[in-house]
Amino acid sequence: MLEDVIQLDKKYYMNTFGDRLPVCFEKGEGMRLFDDKGRTYYDFLGGIAVNALGHGHRDFIAALKAQLDKVIHTSSLYYIENQAKLAERLVKASCAKRVFFCNSGAEANEGAIKLAKIYYYKKGIEKNEIVSLDKSFHGRTVATVAATGQEKYQKPYRGLTRGFIQVKPNDFGALEEAVNEKTAAVMIELIQGESGVYPMDKEYVRKVRQLCDEKDVMLIFDEVQTGMGRTGYLFASEMYGVEPDIFTCAKALGGGIPIGAVCACEKAADAFEPGDHGTTFGGNPFSTAAGLAVFDIYEREGLLENAKSMGEYFREKLDALKEKSDGKITEVRSAGLLIGVQLKEEIAKDVFNALFEKGFLTSLCGGNTIRLAPPLIITKSDIELFMKNLESILEDM
Repeated sequence: MLEDVIQLDKKYYMNTFGDRLPVCFEKGEGMRLFDDKGRTYYDFLGGIAVNALGHGHRDFIAALKAQLDKVIHTSSLYYIENQAKLAERLVKASCAKRVFFCNSGAEANEGAIKLAKIYYYKKGIEKNEIVSLDKSFHGRTVATVAATGQEKYQKPYRGLTRGFIQVKPNDFGALEEAVNEKTAAVMIELIQGESGVYPMDKEYVRKVRQLCDEKDVMLIFDEVQTGMGRTGYLFASEMYGVEPDIFTCAKALGGGIPIGAVCACEKAADAFEPGDHGTTFGGNPFSTAAGLAVFDIYEREGLLENAKSMGEYFREKLDALKEKSDGKITEVRSAGLLIGVQLKEEIAKDVFNALFEKGFLTSLCGGNTIRLAPPLIITKSDIELFMKNLESILEDM
């Protein structure tokens, strides 16, 4: 079967992913995925921070099936019960006052950029520049690529959307210098996931909030990857003790069903009026049923608490391994269950490949960092199994 799929992919699918890892999954259960030959893999990437409930969660599947029996999609020309209820859940659980639903993290970030710009446009103030950070990743649309501070993503699409400026992360002086009378928003990931799990300093984030207040600039947090419990908090902004004007989320919000959200304070949200923004699929009855089920399961199963405690346990084990790794692990960076294990560059790809061969799914970021973003249902025994195999791999390097 796998070879058949590979041939179909090579013939009919645009070559945006190149030669993928040679596996095709047929079924999932909890932390495990099973390929077409029945081999077991352990998902320590969670579909890139998406499958927070793991695979095949019974209550989640039951909620989706129940909604399929009712209605899948209606236009947003009509009121949608699940949409309204999920917006309420997000508002009551965060600093936001209003929510707009879309289909992905990139769309959510596009919406946040538009919201910041239109806020000042309607005030008659010419503010249309966005300051973001080097090494950031905000999406693959034309505007979010312009916001992304990585040359490899930007270069093929120049000239990019104008008005985006990148500065060094955690360098408040550089950011302060970049903010001017044209700046509509500062847009940051509190933890840069795609480049290798790099957290922002707490004092830096507090200073950025203060600067935005002083200069009348919107502060946008991109919580597409860090949101919905990944860090042990529902949103990473809680960990930093700083409230943004606008924040975005996606990935784990739908538990695997595509959905994104633009969440904003009252003054920012009010800038969107009828006709200013819209969506065909965003927030439809099915995707928002998924979001409601995710919230319910988080609460019933205490998954935020589990993400925090298991994240701490994982970090302890990784730090201990680092100390006896003879420099093979150079740094461990983490917040909850978003973890970066930085390795000596010459062995990083080999370690990544060896983990895959042993049945552990991870990702390689920045050329030297193994990124881990497992489902929030992870247990100590799952972590111990991973650590046993990682230690064995490093011993052979």
